[in-house]
Amino acid sequence: MKQPSVYDCSILPLSKIHNRAGNITIVEGATHIPFDVKRIYYLYDIPAGEDRGGHAHKELRQLIVAASGSFDVLLDDGANKKVVTLNRPDYGLLIVPGIWRELMEFSSGAVCLVLASHGYDAGDYIREYNEFIEIKNGT
Repeated sequence: MKQPSVYDCSILPLSKIHNRAGNITIVEGATHIPFDVKRIYYLYDIPAGEDRGGHAHKELRQLIVAASGSFDVLLDDGANKKVVTLNRPDYGLLIVPGIWRELMEFSSGAVCLVLASHGYDAGDYIREYNEFIEIKNGT
């Protein structure tokens, strides 16, 4: 089985409907993104200099959107690293299972919206980077 790579993660353009009263972006699971949405959460009021994330998932797929403001996402597959800046609410970052992620450099007032393929399952998390690398190396 192919190991997931940071290159399997991609920016997805989301619909943007504009009129003089403002914009709306609609995301329908399994239609606009490649999974059914089972959980939605958002991060906000992140203090300056704080990072979030710092884990990987075994099965969970996510679409991360900067609903407001901006932040960076560090993607790490154990061999390659890539930083993606999110700063538009009509684009999302699709993260596949088996990728370590760290969210950082939050602008003031940033809101990070996350659409997830599964409900919360503590057993799906890999929270220690050394464990993540051991899993990736098959040790």
